[in-house]
Amino acid sequence: MRLARWLLVFAALISINPLAYAQANKPVRLGLSPWPGWFVWFWVRDGGFFAKHGANVELVWFPVYSDSLQAFAAGQVDGNSQTLSDTVVQAAKGVPLRIVLVNDISYGADALIARPQYQTVKDLKGKTVATELGTVDHFLLLQALRRNGLKESDIRLVNMTINDAGPAFIAGKLDAAVLWEPFLSKALTEGKGKILFSSRDTPGLIPDLLVFNQRVIRERPGEIGRILAAWFDALEAWRREPEKALTVMARYAAITVEEYRRLLSGVKVYTLEDNLAAFEMTNSWRSLAHTGREIGRFLQNVGYIRTVPKVSDYLEPSFVRAIRVGGKR
Repeated sequence: MRLARWLLVFAALISINPLAYAQANKPVRLGLSPWPGWFVWFWVRDGGFFAKHGANVELVWFPVYSDSLQAFAAGQVDGNSQTLSDTVVQAAKGVPLRIVLVNDISYGADALIARPQYQTVKDLKGKTVATELGTVDHFLLLQALRRNGLKESDIRLVNMTINDAGPAFIAGKLDAAVLWEPFLSKALTEGKGKILFSSRDTPGLIPDLLVFNQRVIRERPGEIGRILAAWFDALEAWRREPEKALTVMARYAAITVEEYRRLLSGVKVYTLEDNLAAFEMTNSWRSLAHTGREIGRFLQNVGYIRTVPKVSDYLEPSFVRAIRVGGKR
């Protein structure tokens, strides 16, 4: 009788609001792009951790990173894997978002590379340099130029996606380019490139994040909690079974396990403790609020955004804190 009565109530609820029921049972669409720290999402899925924690997730692959930014801003995906600098730009433009997780920080996996005859960044004055305007590689290039007494106008800047810039550099059509892994290693070996400046020179400036639309935060907080529980569970399983996890990630990166292991040497995957520290309001580069504020000021100074958003308003630390307190949701 109880089951029959429950089924009647359930049927009535569906008939009253079928759209709400359909929305609640749709998978959360999570965008990701080619980056060593984001291939881990495939391990989370294929390793069975989404299923284990009851997270209803659809991974949406974007071969071109900027396409994922546009899709997230347009509401075509619920969450996205993206950098802090690009998140600051979106916040400044009014995209309704919240930061819930730091996947990793870049520590050498983003770099300005040049042909062997160029010894320093200053040697690139008047030379052809490729980057995609408005994304993290553009931000890194501006940092490199500024630290070496150059302006953007001192180089011949070519607006080019990373998917195009890597092959163009290898083909000898560019003097320099800003690339990230896995495109970076390929250009270094096949294009005989030389690193002039990298995220290792700016530690903490390129955090890679999981960002969600505010609507999803409001309507499906339990789902987000389960996604994060699956993420941290997968990291722990990776520590126990490294070869198994790396084999999955390398397969999606279309490289060998050894090659993928080398890519990971340029990133620091964030633990739960790292995440808890990142959401603290301190003056350290480990703090998202501090780093985001400095990034925002820099982007404003170079005219890329009009106003600097208060990054602390876009932080949603409750989910990582809940993992610490409750383990699972």
